[in-house]
Parts: sequence; structure tokens; C-alpha cells
Amino acid sequence: MTQMLPDDETDNLRRIPLFAAFEPAAVQALAYSLETRLLRAGDVLFQQGEESDGGYVLMLGAIGLSAHDDMKTSHVIQPWALIGEMALVAPSRRPVTARALEPSTLLKITRPFFHQLLEQHPKTAAQVREFFRARLMDFTRHAASNLTAAD
Repeated sequence: MTQMLPDDETDNLRRIPLFAAFEPAAVQALAYSLETRLLRAGDVLFQQGEESDGGYVLMLGAIGLSAHDDMKTSHVIQPWALIGEMALVAPSRRPVTARALEPSTLLKITRPFFHQLLEQHPKTAAQVREFFRARLMDFTRHAASNLTAAD
């Protein structure tokens, strides 16, 4: 089900780092296109190893992430967080299983829509490229410092 978010929830989208630099028109387009997913406690959002098809914004509830078959939660996601950020950009396999720890409301962003949004908003696309470039640089620096520390 697609819905338009109220203005206060649209403002909450801007609290998510990836969407913070979006042009106002791009945030509005995003807000008009989101599909709502409702999960009960214990429902699986996606399984580790599953092919990704987009990302999810958690509006209400809590999502536990687990990277092992024992389903022990290693990280808890709280509202107004983006789950599956990289899945918006490129196909990949889900690195973890995501399960609702309590009744949860999520908004799904499909990869094709995200790409279309970037094509329609070139300034936002440039800001998204910079966001991921900075993220990759931070990751590279962190990995390099860990290798140096291990020597």
C-alpha cells in the first residue's frame, strides 16, 4: 500500500543521514512513493542471504538484526532509521536477518524507484554520490587503521 506521509513524518525522513541532503522536491517525491509494511512481533522482514530489492525506513517498533542461525539479536534498530541502505543502490544479498521485536511499521523504498528519483533530481543524485563516497572513504580509513593496528 502506497501512502503520502504527513509533513511531520516527512521531516523525520530528513533525520536519516542519506535523506538529509535531499532537495525538498526529492523528499516529497520519496514521501509519495513509500509502501507501508506492517509486521507483528516475530515476523521476518528479510532473511540473511536473500536477494535485496530495496530498503526500509522503520517508523514504529523495533527491528532486531542477527547474523547467525541461532537468531540471537546482535543489533536493534529503532524508529526513523534506514535498513538496507546499500540495497537502494545495487543488488546484493542481505548480510543479516531482520525480525520485528515488537509490532512495527516500515516504509519500503524499491531500488527502481530510488534510481528513478535520482534521475529526476540531479542535485540530489550528486549529494547521494557524495554521501556514499564519504562513507566509502571512512570505511577504507577504518579498515586501513585496523590492518595497521594488527601488525
